Amino acid sequence: MKKIYLGADHAGFHLKEKLKRWLEAERVPFEDCGDLKYDKNDDYPDYAAIVAKKVVKSKSKGILLCGSAEGVCIAANKIKGIRAVNPYGVIQAEFSRRHEDANILCLAGGESRVRQPALSLPKAKTMILTFLNTPFSGAVRHVRRINKIKRLER
Repeated sequence: MKKIYLGADHAGFHLKEKLKRWLEAERVPFEDCGDLKYDKNDDYPDYAAIVAKKVVKSKSKGILLCGSAEGVCIAANKIKGIRAVNPYGVIQAEFSRRHEDANILCLAGGESRVRQPALSLPKAKTMILTFLNTPFSGAVRHVRRINKIKRLER
């Protein structure tokens, strides 16, 4: 398995740290792209950009976390070649890989001023395993649609 890239702002920091321990135990190679310490004043676009650029360069996958997962998802999708998703369940995580060949999974860390509930650790683990282990189908219709997305990036 290729190395995956992790990133989180303060709102996703604690969940990211739990996921790192789990990924180590599962022997999933990863790189933590920050924040490397809790900083309530950091900004999610910084980590989304770092992870997204590394994912594109390495043709790997990434996991991003912020309070709602929406911010990191929006920011990551500004980088050419990224198809970041914020699925609400395991089925959507699977389909995002199988149909859209998504390369970044965005998860809700929940620690924000709006008190967005954090994704539970068991559900996050299941979504991550599904995301990492589901191959792209390569079906003609899915390739055609991804190529249309690529044309939008020009």
